[in-house]
Amino acid sequence: MNIYQVLKYPIDTEKTNLQKELLNQMSFEVDPSANRVEIKKAVEQIFNVKVKSVNTVNVKGKIKQRGRIVGKRKDWKKAHISLMPGHRINFFDGV
Repeated sequence: MNIYQVLKYPIDTEKTNLQKELLNQMSFEVDPSANRVEIKKAVEQIFNVKVKSVNTVNVKGKIKQRGRIVGKRKDWKKAHISLMPGHRINFFDGV
């Protein structure tokens, strides 16, 4: 698998911003078939940082109903990446 296919996009919420500031962690939506080793290699090569650990979570899609029509959101995979001390990934700084 290509390293650019492993990471889809960063997750930017209030909780992930706190994790970034306090724990030096980043969260990404990743390919559902990617494992921790592939995620670690992709982050290290793309952003040129050292990764301490990778934790993954399979998120189940919610069932949504609008009137009589019932649908389901897609299942997806989230990765929490802990960076080594002194390493940072800056996406939105200076905006």
